[in-house]
Order: sequence, then C-alpha cells, then structure tokens
Amino acid sequence: MNPYETDKLLHEYLLFHYGTADEVLPWPDGPRAALDYPARCVTECLDAAALSPSARALDIGCAVGRATFELARFCAEVIGVDYSQRFIEAARSLAADGVISYLRVEEGMLTSATEAAVSEDIDRSRVRFEHGDAQALPSEFGVFDVVLAANLIDRLEKPRQFLSQLPRLLKSGGQLIITSPYTWLLDYTPLDEWIGGCAVSGRERGTLDGLKEALAGEFTLVTTKDLPFLIREHARKFQWSVAQASIWRRR
Repeated sequence: MNPYETDKLLHEYLLFHYGTADEVLPWPDGPRAALDYPARCVTECLDAAALSPSARALDIGCAVGRATFELARFCAEVIGVDYSQRFIEAARSLAADGVISYLRVEEGMLTSATEAAVSEDIDRSRVRFEHGDAQALPSEFGVFDVVLAANLIDRLEKPRQFLSQLPRLLKSGGQLIITSPYTWLLDYTPLDEWIGGCAVSGRERGTLDGLKEALAGEFTLVTTKDLPFLIREHARKFQWSVAQASIWRRR
C-alpha cells in the first residue's frame, strides 16, 4: 500500500503542516527554527512584491495543503496538486470548513485528539485542490506566476519528466521554487532517473547541478538557501532534515 494513503502519514503530515510549536516540539531546547516548514517555503522563498493582484500559483506535491493556503495570501488563485487521494481529501476538507480533526501519536498506540486549522486571515475561496500526478500535469491548468514544488523531486519515479513540464506552466518572469533534502531512494526513483546524489560518467553530481542541467535555457537560478524542517513521529522521536531551496526565474 502507498504509505501516503495511510492514517499514520496523513496524521503525521497534518501535524507537520498545521501543528503549533508546542504540539510539534514541546522541548524548549529543540530546533524550533525548523518548525512551520510549509509556510517558510513561501515566506522565505517567494518574491511577493513582484506579483500582480491577479497572480496564479501552483503547489505541486502539496500534501495536506499548508503551503497552498499560504500562497493564497499573495495570489488570487492557487491550485494544490498531490498524488495522495487521502491528502487531497483532507486538504479539501480544510478548504471547505477551515478545520479538520486528527490524532497525534504520543507513544506506541497512545494518541491525543487535536485539530488542524487554516489561519482565519487566509481567503480559502482562492484555493482548490486536485488529485493528480506531478509527472503528467494537465494543460487545462493553464500558466502560472508561481510554481512551488516542496520536497517532491526525490519522491518521483521520473523527476526529469516532471521538470520538463515546467516551461509550459510558468509565464515569462514567473517564479519557480524547488525545495528538497535530496533523499534519493531506490524505493521511489530508479537509479538511472536520479538527477543528483550519484556519479555520472565517473564524476560525482549533486542534485543542484542536475537541476541546473535540466532547467538550462528556460530558467535562471536566482539564489539558494537552506530550510531546516522537523517532522514529529511521536512525543520522543523526530526527523530533523535540511532542505535546499533553489529559486528560479522563467526566462
């Protein structure tokens, strides 16, 4: 079974996206700078001042939708797309009602009930969610001023196929934000499809170099930055990672 369709990951991602600081990390000496990662993918990477009032955004691999809602602070229309039907159903519930209940694991089979909520100052009517494959995005979506792909490329079977679609999705001057910890695994991506984290013709290649090669001629790299993030598995176990954000402009 796809792990992203399980209760475990659904609830884990709702906490990752919407949990308060104390819900996710009650330990005062913990890495609090790594909290609110989906929101920081927007606030720390988006050039909001460059957007028009009618701007459109596409959040690919949106999971349960936090970054999609955050983009709606700056864009008139935002589409969130994810391959997990469970994630999309949860995101649609949040768009409709603003809140959804879920369980936070404390220890073993012990859980506590809590809620994920969209901030009241976000216009949820600007957002819609679609179930879909990042590697085969429909042309009916149109073109966008912003495309965000957070923690996506190293979970795709064919990341180059995904990247090849980006020129038709972004307007000239549009912003592309790609974030990833570059955790390449054979469980998700065949080795010959890796764009980094491997040797090519006897030379080591990092993922950023692979992105530069795949996006050459269509995009200009503006900057990169490190974005730490924290996923809580239970009260005493956490995943601390550091994604690299690469920010690009469509030529």
